[in-house]
Amino acid sequence: MATKKSETSKTSGTKEKAAGRKPAGAAPKAAPVTATPATGQGQVTAGRSTKVGTVVSNKMTKTVVVAVENLVVHGMYRKYIKRTSKFMAHCEASDLAVGDRVVIEETRPMSKRKRWNVREIVSRIS
Repeated sequence: MATKKSETSKTSGTKEKAAGRKPAGAAPKAAPVTATPATGQGQVTAGRSTKVGTVVSNKMTKTVVVAVENLVVHGMYRKYIKRTSKFMAHCEASDLAVGDRVVIEETRPMSKRKRWNVREIVSRIS
């Protein structure tokens, strides 16, 4: 069973164009892009997630492994469980020691597993 297009759909597009309106399916114009102030190395950090963790390894060159702990509620028992995730983070200075608390931020992929950058050192182990 073949369907025919109605006459109203054919003429509605011409009426809208004649009246200076956009057709119903047209996408709205994008807002102009405004530049945001850059930080440090000229990169914008808006929208990048950050995590606070402890350095657990500094054996690699310009890379540290940071352990981040999260508290998760158990589904059945409603008790809090500590979950630890390890992230490889880029660190130019290489002066971090195991046990230091650092803030890491999301960045572009630097290697196969390294997608974080050390933003600041919260506390140091003496």
